[in-house]
Amino acid sequence: MRNLELAEIFDRIADMLEIKGENSFKVRAYRKVVLTLENLPEDIQRIYELGRLRKIPGVGEGIAKKIEELLKTGKLGYYEELKKSLPEGLVNLLLVPDVGPKTAQLLYSKLGIASINELEKAAASGRIKNLDGMGEKTEENILRGIELLRRRTGRMLLGTAFQLSHSIIERLSQMNEVERINSAGSLRRMKETIGDIDILITSPDPKPVMDVFVNLPEVTRVLAHGDTKSSVIVENRVQVDVRVVKNESFGAALQYFTGSKQHNIKIREFAAKKGLKVNEYGVFKIKGGKKIGGEDEKEVYNKIGIPYIPPELREDRGEIEAALGGKLPELVELGDIKGDLHIHSLWSDGVDTIPELADSAKKIGYRYIAVCDHSESLKVAGGIEKKRKLQQIEEIRKLNDKLSGFRILAGAEVDIKTDGTIDYDDEVLEKLDIVVAAIHTGFKQDVETMTSRIIKAMRNKFVNVIAHPTGRLIQAREGYEVDMHRLLKTARETGTMMELNSFPDRLDLSDVNCREAKEQGVMVSLGTDCHNRSQLDVMRYGVGTARRGWLEKKDIANCLELDALLKRLSPSLKKRG
Repeated sequence: MRNLELAEIFDRIADMLEIKGENSFKVRAYRKVVLTLENLPEDIQRIYELGRLRKIPGVGEGIAKKIEELLKTGKLGYYEELKKSLPEGLVNLLLVPDVGPKTAQLLYSKLGIASINELEKAAASGRIKNLDGMGEKTEENILRGIELLRRRTGRMLLGTAFQLSHSIIERLSQMNEVERINSAGSLRRMKETIGDIDILITSPDPKPVMDVFVNLPEVTRVLAHGDTKSSVIVENRVQVDVRVVKNESFGAALQYFTGSKQHNIKIREFAAKKGLKVNEYGVFKIKGGKKIGGEDEKEVYNKIGIPYIPPELREDRGEIEAALGGKLPELVELGDIKGDLHIHSLWSDGVDTIPELADSAKKIGYRYIAVCDHSESLKVAGGIEKKRKLQQIEEIRKLNDKLSGFRILAGAEVDIKTDGTIDYDDEVLEKLDIVVAAIHTGFKQDVETMTSRIIKAMRNKFVNVIAHPTGRLIQAREGYEVDMHRLLKTARETGTMMELNSFPDRLDLSDVNCREAKEQGVMVSLGTDCHNRSQLDVMRYGVGTARRGWLEKKDIANCLELDALLKRLSPSLKKRG
C-alpha cells in the first residue's frame, strides 16, 4: 500500500460518510487526510516503520490505526463495512462533477440509478429534470460532468505525477549503474495534467537498473522488461516508461522526448532550413550525416542557432520567435519565492497552529507567510466570526513581536457574496495586512453577473488579491463563467493582484491567463492554499505554472522583499476605479 492508494481509500470513505449523512466534521477530517497523503513527500510505509504516523498533520489515533491496518493487511474492516451498507456503484456517482451526496441519494431512491451509465441514460432521456430540485439545467450539467469525467480518464494531476516521478528517480539515482537521469514529457513541461511518466537515463550497465525498476514496491504490473526500455503500471493506474540512451545522445533525447510535438516540429523545420537534422540521437548535417551535437540539451538548440528555451515554454506559443528575437523572459525560479501568501491554520479548516506554520515556512527559507483563514459566512470551512478574527489578528501581532527576520501577515480569505460585497466589515478589514477575496458560492451565475460581482470586490479598497479567480478544480469541476479579460483590465485599473493558486487541483490562474495578466501589467500572487504544513511544498507547482505563463520575478508579489510587499498591499495604493 502506498500514499496514493491510501488516499483513494480514505476519499471513498469520506464519500460514503457524506451519502450516509454523517457529521460534517468527521467527513472533513477524512478529506484533510486525503490531501495530506496525496502531498506527503515521504513514503507512508517508511513513516509507519519509524513510528511516526501520529506526527503526520491531521492524523490522530483513529486514522493512524486505520493506516496501520491497511499497511499490515492490505484491507480495512471499517471501509468494507461501509461499502456493504450502501448499494454497489452508488458511490461512483460522486465522481461526476455536480453530483453530490444528496443528489446521488435522490437519484438512487427515486430512479434506482446506481451507475454512471444509468445516470447518463436518465439525463439524456429527460428523466431527471422532473425530480424535486432538479430541472433541465441540472441534466445539462450532469451530462457535461460525465463528459469531463471521461476526458480525464488516463490522465493524472501534475502533483501526483511529480511525486511518483521524484520517488522513482530518487531511488534509481542511488544506483552506481546510473550516470544521468531526468524526467521528460509533459511532466518536465509542468503541464497541469499528465498522461504517462517518461524517465531517461544513461548507464554503462542498464540491466540491473531495469531489474530494480520493474520490481519497485509501487509497481502493480509489468508491461515490458527490456535492457534499454521498460514500462510498468504503478499505483493509481499510471504508466511509467524508463528508457536508456547513450551519453552522447542524452541531451538530444531529453529535448526530443520532452516535446511538445508542435514545438519539436518547428525546431526540425528551422534546422532543416540550415541543412541540419534533429532527432533523439543528436544534431546532424543533412549532407554527409556528420553528427555535430547531442550530449547536452542546450547544445542542441545552440547548434541550430536558437538560444536555449526552458521546457515549460515549449508549447509553440511564440517561444521560438521570442528566442530568436532575444525576447525570452527570465522565468521565475522556485528559489525566488520569499513567502506564501495564502495559508490556512487551525483557526478555520487547517490542522496546524500559526507558530507551527511559521516554523515550517522559516525552514524552507521564507521571510513571510500570510495566514488567510476563511471568513465568517463559510461555515462549512470553519469560517471565523468577527470577534474571533480580531483575537486572531492580536495573536499574530504578539507572535511577530517575538520573531526576528520573519513576518506573519494577518490575512483573511473573505467571501465575495453573491452581490459582490465582502464578508467582513471595514473594522476588521482595516486591521488586516492582506485581504484575499474569493468566490465559494453561487457558481451558476451567468458570465455578466459573475464578472460584475468580482469587479465590485476589486473596487473595495481593502481587497488586495482575488483568489483562485475561475473557481475551477482540475478534472473535477469546470470554472464558473467569467470574462477574464475584463477582470484583468479592472485588476490593472484598481491595483488588485490575481492569485495563482498553487494547489495541484486548482493551478488557477491557468498558464494562459497568467500570460495575459503579464501582458496587462497585473501582478500575480502565489499561494499554496495549504491546510497543513506538509503542503507548503506545492508552491513548486504554482511556480511551474507561472513559468508556463512566461512570468518573471517582477510579475510576482511573492518575489518582493517584505517592505516592498507591505507597501504594495497598502490600501492607500488601491484605486476605487
